[in-house]
Amino acid sequence: MLQYIETTGKNEEEAINAALRKLGLDRDEVSVEVLERAKSGFLGIGGSPAKVKVSYEVPDAPAPKAEPVKAEAPTAPVSQPNESAPAGDRTEAITIFLTGLMAHMGVSASPRITMGEDGSYKVTLEGENLGALIGRRGETLDAIQQLTSYSVNRGQSKRVRIHVDAEGYRAKREESLERLARKVAGKVVKYRRNVTLEPMNAYERHVIHTALQDYPDVTTYSTGTEPNRRTVVAYSRGEHRGQ
Repeated sequence: MLQYIETTGKNEEEAINAALRKLGLDRDEVSVEVLERAKSGFLGIGGSPAKVKVSYEVPDAPAPKAEPVKAEAPTAPVSQPNESAPAGDRTEAITIFLTGLMAHMGVSASPRITMGEDGSYKVTLEGENLGALIGRRGETLDAIQQLTSYSVNRGQSKRVRIHVDAEGYRAKREESLERLARKVAGKVVKYRRNVTLEPMNAYERHVIHTALQDYPDVTTYSTGTEPNRRTVVAYSRGEHRGQ
């Protein structure tokens, strides 16, 4: 089910960030529509804030069961890795899940986990000849990351971000995406026209958003649905189309 909130800020970027803080979501998990652009007014008087509409997906409520629940002795639930992890620390859950997944895939690799400054978990899969874990354009690595995140965050009140890497692929891909972001941003400012990038996964879109978050006269947002969700690099000063 698609829902949305509307927020304001001194500029479009601040309005978007205000919405993200309220929702507890990342930039790549929402779609943004600029409703009103910020106006400075004359000599700082009579200005108005920017207003944005931020849309996001929420799971549909499960339909009620037609059959009444039978009075039977409860069955012990299957233990999940995240249930055994101490509150606030998912290191053990991540290790358990990935160790089992690697064994199931028949790959000799072990996870090394560190904590990022932002509270995220940085996981490096260590071993030899791990190209199969990366896949074409990192698709297999992305799938491993998504499965790990789902397993570890399942049933938890607070969601944590988990980054999974192998053979330094993420750093190389990030460098390439950052170069692309700056190149596109330069064209957006020069020609004052929005540019929609090719479909990217959530990780790649996040890299683009982060690379351009402080770039003058440019804002970014995601549009569309997976797997064809795209990042738009937009000119953020003056009137323009494409939002």
